[in-house]
Amino acid sequence: MTGPLVHSSLPLPLWRQGKVREVYEVDATRLLLVASDRVSAFDVVLDQPIPGKGRVLTQLSAHWFHRLAHITPTHLLTADTEAIVVEVPALAAHRDQLAGRAMLVRRTTPIAFECVVRGYLAGSAWAEYREHGTLAGASLPPGLLESSRLEPPLFSPATKATSGHDENVPFSRMLEALGDTLALALRDLSLALYAAGRHDAQQRGVIIADTKFEFGLDPDGHIVLIDEVLTPDSSRFWPADGYAPGRGQPSFDKQPIRDWLATERAAGRWNGEAPAPALPDEVVSASSTRYREAFRRLTGHDLEEAP
Repeated sequence: MTGPLVHSSLPLPLWRQGKVREVYEVDATRLLLVASDRVSAFDVVLDQPIPGKGRVLTQLSAHWFHRLAHITPTHLLTADTEAIVVEVPALAAHRDQLAGRAMLVRRTTPIAFECVVRGYLAGSAWAEYREHGTLAGASLPPGLLESSRLEPPLFSPATKATSGHDENVPFSRMLEALGDTLALALRDLSLALYAAGRHDAQQRGVIIADTKFEFGLDPDGHIVLIDEVLTPDSSRFWPADGYAPGRGQPSFDKQPIRDWLATERAAGRWNGEAPAPALPDEVVSASSTRYREAFRRLTGHDLEEAP
């Protein structure tokens, strides 16, 4: 078992570096995604890694890619380290950096919208509803509470931001940008994927309050599910036991980090910009535990048992 990974460095062309991932070019048709243990909060990447986080994101995504493949094609080829090394022999001496945190995927042309599905009123959706009674400008029924279940779930696209926060936009914006055929197909696929994931998670005592999906187009113009799927970084997971509307819910994600940073900011010890203050060991440990617990609940086995 290797230690935390802050940055990967592999003998492949670096195609793109995100907040938590490096994406490498394997060849004209394939990419390699490596999820580090970096963590971001309030759009700032923190110095300390969260042990196990990258493996949770990768192996949980692989779990869902397999379980949802009957709904739509995905970009995943393999997330098994040894299989990746067989496909890309140049990586044979770098197993410590792959170590269950890498995915070999098909290249696609990404679609410039995040396909968000909300099954419960939380986060930015709750903030907008509380102030205006709307979500992305569209009216919602009166009298909803924080964490209220939304039935049917709402499709709420967002524009991808290169920096800062993504922006919730009306579905009409997506229709205008992509055309009716593609936009409607993305909406229907997103709702179907969420329904399947929500049902699966409910059997394991987890509520998927909301999530975002990302899609690309293959060379023939077919829609492909890409990036990460139903992870603690792309979704809001709540334990089903103890759920009650009218308040925020405990979640299996980096909430301990957000809470601690919010306290530091309120106390005037942080201005909200990089660099963020160093996290206490107990906050790092609590976050790592939450990521691992999400993985265990949703897959039925511990992270150490993953490939």
